[in-house]
Parts: sequence; structure tokens; C-alpha cells
Amino acid sequence: MSTIQVIGASPRVHTMRRTSVSLVCLCLLLTSRGLSSQELPSASPQQLGLSPERLEQIVLLTEDAVDRKEVSGAVTLVARLGRVGHLEAVGWRDIENDAPMEVDTLFRIASMTKAVTSVAAMQLYESGALMLNDPVSRYLPAFSDMQVLASMGGDSAEYTLEPLRRPITIRHLLTHTSGLSYRFLSPPHLASYYIDANITDGLSQADGTIGDMVNRLAELPLLHQPGERYTYSLGVDVLGRVIELVTGQTLAEYMTAEIFEPLGMVDTAFYRDSADAGRYAEIYSPSGDGLAKVPDSPVVTSDKRLVYSAGYPYGASRTYFSGGAGLTSTITDYARFLLALLNGGELDGARILGPRTVQLMTRDHLVGLGVAPGGQKFGLGFAISDDRGLTGGPRSEGAFGWLGFFNTVYWVDPEEQLVAIIMTQLYPNQSSQLTDQFEVAVYSAIMN
Repeated sequence: MSTIQVIGASPRVHTMRRTSVSLVCLCLLLTSRGLSSQELPSASPQQLGLSPERLEQIVLLTEDAVDRKEVSGAVTLVARLGRVGHLEAVGWRDIENDAPMEVDTLFRIASMTKAVTSVAAMQLYESGALMLNDPVSRYLPAFSDMQVLASMGGDSAEYTLEPLRRPITIRHLLTHTSGLSYRFLSPPHLASYYIDANITDGLSQADGTIGDMVNRLAELPLLHQPGERYTYSLGVDVLGRVIELVTGQTLAEYMTAEIFEPLGMVDTAFYRDSADAGRYAEIYSPSGDGLAKVPDSPVVTSDKRLVYSAGYPYGASRTYFSGGAGLTSTITDYARFLLALLNGGELDGARILGPRTVQLMTRDHLVGLGVAPGGQKFGLGFAISDDRGLTGGPRSEGAFGWLGFFNTVYWVDPEEQLVAIIMTQLYPNQSSQLTDQFEVAVYSAIMN
């Protein structure tokens, strides 16, 4: 088990305190990589109906979080009406080496990968290569014989196994209603199965392929019958394997050809050369009066349910493509992806989905099942904000988004024509309120 070095001293804050300068740097950054600066257009906040003074609150909040050692640093982006009005990097990507956070810093986006995999699946849906109600067993025959944990009833803490009442479908994988779970989120009576089978959640180095893991997963019981309730799960990893089988490509090859290259996402990938390791923001955890750097080698919690590391994007076997958690990206790359979705599936003439498919993905698919945790509805790859105020936040009804394990958060608000992203690298992500404060500051800056 790896040890974690604790940094007790308060880090000096490297602040890029400029909206206009940040946007100029963005244009230079894209040009230096062979891309036209028009590919991610920018505008002054005033042109986008945003208050520059109120957007500055985002910088102040981030500086404060760094000063209080809640986070090492963060990059934030706000786009409205298809153009970027705020892009800032504050703090450090590597405290020990005095390396400042930059707008092109690489982040492990973890579960923000799910949106990309979901879009990839829906591209195949549009082409007729797979349908939402297709049984997963059509592509993965081992999934036809899965069993389901069933309580013995009464006061008994014991469980028995029962057969599937209905097949797991592609829709179940997209909506987290398959009955699969995550190793680190499973209740004890299921977690033991996942641990014994060496099921990985995609947050650390993994040998073999996603196909190997999916085959092991098919031998384990489900937490509940498919379609009966929402359980956040490895379903999107299984979906990634289905994409591989349908296309005859690895998930990485398919995403690169059909999403990343068309959208000009030059910095998004599952793995990077070790020479790029210095571009990554280090992952930190709170520890005493300071921050503890998460090591490159895997950390295993005492109950063995969670395994995570910082080094998996550049130190792994590079054959395991986790559709649920494996991608790394920059904030500007991911903004391109979200701007395409906001624009009905197209950006700068490159179309990755049709408008009606985007609409299908971003409406509630949990009708009759209640709501996902936090009072949100859930679509095909995204949490959907509803109008009941259960989430307690300012997002408009119909806004969609998600987050990553290491404290990266995004959402798209079609009503406000808004894209917002904040990226840090922090575990556990609940140890800072910065992402919540960022959301409030973004909406407070909207003037019309």
C-alpha cells in the first residue's frame, strides 16, 4: 500500500487574474497546436450578458480555497451563447515543484468520461448498429445467465440468488438501472464479490482489457433486477465494451476517430506518454493542516473496496479502456465537447449527433423509478435538473451535467445557453465546497 506525503506549509498562490488575458492565451494555445483560434470562440463577458465583476468572484473563491488548503488549484470556464467569457487558472498543479495551474493543465476527468461513452453509443444508435432496447446479451452472451441478489426477508441479513426476470438492455446501462454496481459503492454483501473477482472501477492502473473485466463481472450477481431502480454503476464500462464489439475497434480508437478528431479535442485520451506527466495536476487529499499528494502507485483502502492512484494515465499497460472513468482532458477540450451538445450535436461544422438525439439523451429516463441521488432526474448519460428544487441549486430545469471522482464538475444549461466547468484534483471531493460556490457565482454573474 502506498504512503502519502503531507504538505503542511501554505502554498503560494499563482493567480491568473484576467478574463481578457485568459481568452487571448486560449487563442494562442489553440494556434500553437495547429488549430484555428476560431474553433473555440471567445467574447467579453458583457457581450454574453455576464458581469465581469461578478465573474471575478470565481477567482476570489478559488484563491480563498487555495489559501485555506482545500484545493491545490483549479481551472474554471464559463461559456454562454457559444462563446467563452471566462477562463481562469488559479493555484498550483504541483505544489512541491512550484508548478502553477495553467489553462492547458491535464486532468483525470474520471466519470466525466461517461458522457463521451454515452455519445459514442448514441452515434451507433443513430446508425442503426444498436438499439436502446437491445439486450446486452446480444453482444455479450455471458450476460444472459446473470443472477440477482435477493434478501431472505424478515430480519435476516442473508441473501439468496434468483434468476433474471428481464434482460439487461443498452438503455439500462446508460441510465444506471441495470443492477450492476461499483466496487467502491457496493453494499458489503455485494462488495465481497467484486473484491474477490478483482473488479476495477477504472481509477487506478489495470492490466488486461475491459473485455477481461466485463467477462468477470458477468459471473457476479446483480444488486437488483434490471430496470427496478437507479444504482450508479460500471454499466457504462460494459457499454464501452459493447461499442468495441459493434465497431471492431478499441474504445480509444473509436472515440478518437468519431469524437475527438472531428471536434478538435487534441488533448483528450485514455493514456499519455510519460513525457506528459508534468502537465497533469497532481491529486491531493486533505490531511491535518495541509494537503497530501496522492501517489502514482495504487492506494487501497483498508476495506479493499476502493483502489485509486494518480499515475494510471501514464504508467499503466495502456490496453484497458474504461468507458466509465478512464479519460484525461483539458478544460478547453471538454468545453468543445459540451458546446457541441449545447448546439444540438455540432461544433464548427463537425456534427457528432443529431439534435433530436441530444434531446433524447437529455430528458428524464427514470420515469416511474423516482429520482437519482440528490433529487435529480437521469437521462442517457447525464443527470437532469428538475423543477422541484430538490437539488437546492440555481440550475434551470432541463440543465444536464455530471462530475468526476477527483472533483471535476460540468453542466450545460440550454435555457441560459450556458456551459460551465470547474476542474480540480481532490479526493475525497466532498472535502471542498468550491464546486458549489462556483455554480452559485456563475449564475450570479448572469445579467440577461
